Order: sequence, then C-alpha cells, then structure tokens
Amino acid sequence: MARGRSRRTAEHTEFWPAYVDVLSTLLLVVTFLMSIFMVAQYFATQEASGKDTALKRLNRQIAELTNLLSLEKGKAQGSADELAALQATLGDLKEQNAKLSGFALTGDEKAKSAESRISGLTAELDAQKAISNEALAKVDILNQQILAMRRQLAALNDALEASEKKDKDSQDRIKDLGARLNAALARQVQELQRYRSDFFGRLRELLKGRKDIRVVGDRFVFESEVLFPSGSATLTPEGFAAMDQLASAIIELEQTIPKEINWALQVDGHTDIRPISSPTFPSNWELSTARAAAVIKYMISRGVSPQRLVAAGYGEYQPLEAGVDEESLRKNRRIELKLTNR
Repeated sequence: MARGRSRRTAEHTEFWPAYVDVLSTLLLVVTFLMSIFMVAQYFATQEASGKDTALKRLNRQIAELTNLLSLEKGKAQGSADELAALQATLGDLKEQNAKLSGFALTGDEKAKSAESRISGLTAELDAQKAISNEALAKVDILNQQILAMRRQLAALNDALEASEKKDKDSQDRIKDLGARLNAALARQVQELQRYRSDFFGRLRELLKGRKDIRVVGDRFVFESEVLFPSGSATLTPEGFAAMDQLASAIIELEQTIPKEINWALQVDGHTDIRPISSPTFPSNWELSTARAAAVIKYMISRGVSPQRLVAAGYGEYQPLEAGVDEESLRKNRRIELKLTNR
C-alpha cells in the first residue's frame, strides 16, 4: 500500500510540472494578449482623444471660417457696390473723354482753319503789297480824272441852270397854252351845246307831234316800239322813216359844226327788266347792243360819217322808270341819242 502511494505520488509528481508549464504558458499568453489589448486600447483611447481634440479644433476653425465668410460676403457686397459706382464713374469719364476728344478735334480743326486763313491772309497781304505801287499810280490817275469831272460838273451845272431857266420859261408858256387850251375847249363845249340845241330843235321840228319820241335832259329818246318789233333788232318801216329823218338832221349838223370841234353822236340801247333768252339774243345785253348797232348801220347807209357815231348797249340796268307796270316798262325800252365830245 505504501508502495502504491509512493507510486501514485511519484506519478503525480511527474504529471504536475507539465500541467503547470502549460498553465504558465497559457497565463503568459493571456497576459501578453491583455498587455497588447491594453496597449492597443491605450493607443485607441489616445487616438480617439486626439480625434476629439482635432474635431473640436476643426469645428472651431469652421466657426471662425464661417465668421470670416460672413465678413467677406459683407466686404464683397460693399466691393460690388463700389465696383458699380466705379463703373458708373468710369462711364461718365468715358463720355467726358469723348466730349473732350471731340472738343479737342474741333479745336484742332479750328486751329487748322485759322492757320489756313492766316496763310491765305498772308498771301493776300503779300499780293496787296505787290500791287501797292500800281494802286498808288492808279489813285493819282483817278485824282486827275476826278478833277476833270469836277470841271465838267461845273460846266454841267451852268448848263443846267440855263436849262432850268429855259424850262421855267417853257413851263410858263405851257401854263399859258393850257389856259388857252382850256379856254378853247370851253368855247368848243359852249359851241357844241349850241349845236346840240340846234340839232335837237331840228329833230323836234322833224318829229313834232309824236308822243313816243321825246327829249330827256341832253338826250333824244325813241321808244323801242317806234323802231323795233318786240324781242327784235330789225328796224320796222316806221323805224326806217324815223331814222331817215334823223340821218338828214345829222348830215346837216356835220356841215355846220366846225371841223376843230371833235364831236360824236352816241346811240344807246336799253331794255326793260323782263329777261330774254333766244338763240339770237341770250340776254338783254345782246338785244340792247344789237338795236344800237342796227341804228348806226342804217344811218351810215344813209350817208352819216362812221367817225361821228358810237354804239353802246346797257340792257335793263339804267331804267328811266322804277315801276314794274306796263307803262314804266314801255318807257324803259328805248333808244337814246346824245351829242357828246370825244
């Protein structure tokens, strides 16, 4: 039994050291691993702590950068405003520069023009200087001519005075001749009035007893019905007889009136206010004129000188009567004879 315990003790003694070695080795490994873990954990902790510190630092830098960015934005806005103001100022300066350039250009042009004018004036002055001697010679010649013209003017004044004196004498003679002419004309008018009276007296004698032929003032009046049918310019047989007597009286008058009296027998045709419109006489103007011309033509055919006859037509515009009754209209339709001066 003792040997058995000894043998078990011996076996047990041999088994333990190997187990202890394994455990020791295992413990060493565990201790090593724990050390490594602890070291790694330390470094990880240190690294995390450093990252936190760096993150805080980065956040602080970001905040600072944000503040700086806000400041820069404010500065940028101010710079933009300043830039806009500077651009506006630059535009004004460019415009002023353009104007100044224009002014400068105009000034240059004016200067060139002035220089050109100065050159021209200088050339003209030189030319004037070149001809000054010739001009002085011409002035001397002109002075001599002026002196000669003054002498001629004096002679003309003398001639004018003599002519004025003659003209005064002529004016006096003209006035005297005018007075004498007026006196002669007055005498002729008086003589013509006398012959007119004789002529009208002769006509009254030839046509006495006829109520349709009368004297009105200085005119001998025939009513149209005595000479012409209504609306016609053809003499009736009774009209021919009256014109024969009239022509005889005018021929006698021509033989008695002196040749120096320039007289004429004026024959005037008149109508009433009633209008006429026909192919031959479109109006009373044509009818009154045609009747006066018919009287003159017949008297010429009876031997009266055409130079002593004048025809005129007045239409309805010089009535003797203002009424519109048949009697007034009949008196207004007439042929008038008047002895006048030419």
